[in-house]
Amino acid sequence: MIYRFGEFTLDPLTYDLQCAGEPIPVEPQVFGVLNFLIENHDRAVSRDELIDAVWDGRIVSDATLSSRISAARTAVGDTGRDQNIIRTIPRRGFRFVAAVTVDATSTTAESVAAETPQTIRYCTTADGVQLAYSFAGSGPTLLKVANWINHLEFDWTSPMWRHLLHEFARYRQLLRYDSRGAGLSDWEVGDISYDRLVDDFEAVIEASGVETFALLGISQGAAIAIDYAARNPERVTHLVLWGGFARGRRKRGNPEDQAESEAFITLMRQGWGKEASPFRQMFASLYMPEAEDAQIKWWTDMQRIATSPDNAVRLREAIDNLDVSEQLAKVQTPTLVLHSQREQVSPLSEARFMAARIPNAKFVALDSANHLVLHQEPEWRRAVDEIEAFLTSEL
Repeated sequence: MIYRFGEFTLDPLTYDLQCAGEPIPVEPQVFGVLNFLIENHDRAVSRDELIDAVWDGRIVSDATLSSRISAARTAVGDTGRDQNIIRTIPRRGFRFVAAVTVDATSTTAESVAAETPQTIRYCTTADGVQLAYSFAGSGPTLLKVANWINHLEFDWTSPMWRHLLHEFARYRQLLRYDSRGAGLSDWEVGDISYDRLVDDFEAVIEASGVETFALLGISQGAAIAIDYAARNPERVTHLVLWGGFARGRRKRGNPEDQAESEAFITLMRQGWGKEASPFRQMFASLYMPEAEDAQIKWWTDMQRIATSPDNAVRLREAIDNLDVSEQLAKVQTPTLVLHSQREQVSPLSEARFMAARIPNAKFVALDSANHLVLHQEPEWRRAVDEIEAFLTSEL
C-alpha cells in the first residue's frame, strides 16, 4: 500500500517518504513511527503499542519516544503546537489525524518477501548502539558481513540483492545485519570506525547464538570476514570473499587511489541522497555500469533510504582507511575468492592480492563490469553455483 495525505506519500515497502515528489530522508525509527500511526489512522495508539511496533518491545525512555514523535512531526510539516497531522491524545497516546487515502500497489515486493520470510531481531553493542539482524532459511548458517550500505528489509526485496539472498536462503540459514549508522540499526552514533564495525559484527554473532558458520564478505565486508576468520578459525567453516579487498583505497600505496578516495568523498558530501544531484547517477554507473534501469533506480534510491549523508561519509572514510593485509596469511579456513574482471570499484589486483596470500585460496574471475554480478548476467549463475559447490563440499 501507498499512503497519501496532503502533498505527502509514504511507501512502507521502500521506506520512502515524499512531499510533492521530493524525497524526505528520515531515520528508520522515525519512519516506523509515521508508518504505524498512518496504518492505524482510524484510532489513537498507545505509547506501549508504538514501542512494541517500532522498537520490538525493547525498553525505550519517554525522552526517546518524544524525540521520535517530534522528528516525525517535523518530517511532515507538523508542530507540537499545531498538531494538524499527529495529535497527542492525553492519557491515551497519539493519533494520525490528517486525511489519509490508500493506493493499492503492485504486490511484487510482498510476493518476493513471502517466498522466504525473514525474522528481524535487535541486539545492543557494548557502547549502546542498537543493531538490527535477521534470519532466513534453514540449514548450516551463512553469515553475511554488512556492506558499506545495507537495509535488511529494502535489500530483501530489491532488484539487486533479492535473487542472491533468496538463493542462499534456499540451502542455508542466512544471517545478515545492518551496521551502525545504516539500515534498521541506529543512525545516531558517536563512533563510526573500523574497530567499531568489527565490534558490531561480533555483537551480532554473540546475540544470534550461532557457534559455527560460513562467512560471506562482499566488498569491504571481506576485510572484516578475513580479520575474524584469522582470529577465530574454530568458528568459521568456510570463507567466501566476493568483490572484496583487504586494503582500503588510502592504504594501497597508490597516489591515484588516494586521490580517488578524496574526490569520491567530496562528491558524497555535496550530493548524497539529493534527487537532482549528478552524483546519484555517477554512483550507480560506477558500481553497476551494466545494470538494468530498475536496478539503477534502486541503487540511487538506496542512498536516501539506507543512511544519512554524514553517516555515508563516515562509513566510507572508515572503509578507505582499513588494512587487514597482515591477517591474510593467518587464515586457516578454506577460502573462495570471486571478483569481476572489469569492475572499477575494487580493482582485480586487490582480489589477486588476497588470493595469493591466503593459504590454498581458490580464485574465480567473473566476466562482468559490475561490482556485484547481477542475476541477469550469465556469470551470475556461475558465481552462485561456485559458492554453493564450495559451501556444500566436504572439506
